[in-house]
Amino acid sequence: MPRHRWRIACLLGFGVLVNYFDRVNLSVSHAALYTTFGISNITFGYLSGAYNWTYAMCQLPVGVLLDRFGVRRVGRISTLLWSIASFGAAVTPSIPGFFAARLLLGVGESPTFPANAKAIGLWFPSKERSFATSIFDASAKLASAIGVPLIGVLLLKFGWRWSFAATGLVSLLYFALFSKIYRDPNAETTLTDSERQYIAEGSQITLAHNPEPSKASLGYLIRQRKVLGMAIGFGAYNYVFYLLLTWLPSYLSAALHIDLLHSFLYTSVPWLFATFTDLMAGLVSDALIQRGWDASRVRKTVLVSGTTFGLGILGAAHAHTAVRALIWISISIGGLAAASPIGWSIPSMIAPRGSVGTVGGIINLSNQLSGIAAPIITGYVVAETKSYSWAFGISAIYLLLGISSYLFLLGKIEQIAPEPAS
Repeated sequence: MPRHRWRIACLLGFGVLVNYFDRVNLSVSHAALYTTFGISNITFGYLSGAYNWTYAMCQLPVGVLLDRFGVRRVGRISTLLWSIASFGAAVTPSIPGFFAARLLLGVGESPTFPANAKAIGLWFPSKERSFATSIFDASAKLASAIGVPLIGVLLLKFGWRWSFAATGLVSLLYFALFSKIYRDPNAETTLTDSERQYIAEGSQITLAHNPEPSKASLGYLIRQRKVLGMAIGFGAYNYVFYLLLTWLPSYLSAALHIDLLHSFLYTSVPWLFATFTDLMAGLVSDALIQRGWDASRVRKTVLVSGTTFGLGILGAAHAHTAVRALIWISISIGGLAAASPIGWSIPSMIAPRGSVGTVGGIINLSNQLSGIAAPIITGYVVAETKSYSWAFGISAIYLLLGISSYLFLLGKIEQIAPEPAS
């Protein structure tokens, strides 16, 4: 059977890879920005979170826009905006200018994950969605694994401005590819009849020209226990993710006294492991479901157990060598990475028809509030205590809250009832 849908999954994966090159660029540039602008740890924490401020503010409207205008139209505009933001960071003469570039980056990248979740719901039947989701989700981890050392070497050789310019060029390349390749299944003329029919079985759409299903309102969706359970649980995951995304090179350098180049190289170790667990979780989950295992139980087990492994961050709080720190951090981010593709496949499974983008936006709003909080809280804690122990401990407390939300609020992974007619 032709597999155009997997071409779409790989395209989305490449987009997330580029997306996260833009994000990790700042963490790699910490020392260089200190040299250029004299910023403190607290200022760096705010600068790291600036991207997430606009990203979070855009999540609810972006979800509604995706459900109204579609993945292709919103995706093209957003990709162009984040390309401009990368070039803006490269040429900024001041910290306020840098803040402005990061704020624009948040606007541009805000549709990425809700759009990808919606696209996977359109292009894949339910039994393939976990692995399809893991392709783009694992790219977020792979970006840190290969992006930190690559951008680090580029920065050390040519300076931080060139590293931001380079990510801007790669972003423009993705804009061109996305504009050329992506269409929804209904609009894709090269899709064979056999694959069209295969996708329609268990998909969020019927691949015929049927009227668009009525959408549930934002107010209705945000009151649903399943949506709240996912929002809190995924928010806990993203807190740890952004703590490590923004502070891991600095932690290895400052707390464990590793030189800057080696801290860039060592940073890739846990992210490579996370890339592997992300892909394996999606692959194994789909394999078990296709063999007849209960789909909700399989996904819930991976979601809860993966988040539980995230508590390994506590081990890093008391590590005194690079090897021990990397082992514990790998366990933590590896477990969370395994839970992540399952989490991102869930909006297309619990949302009423026509509302996947809005549900994805609600969940990602919670994610980005955590993304705002993690680097800022960490900056204050490290500045006050001169240690990362409490910073890691706070993230573990949040993970326990997230695990409880999955267990007691999410319930069975099944579609929410349509909103009653008023």
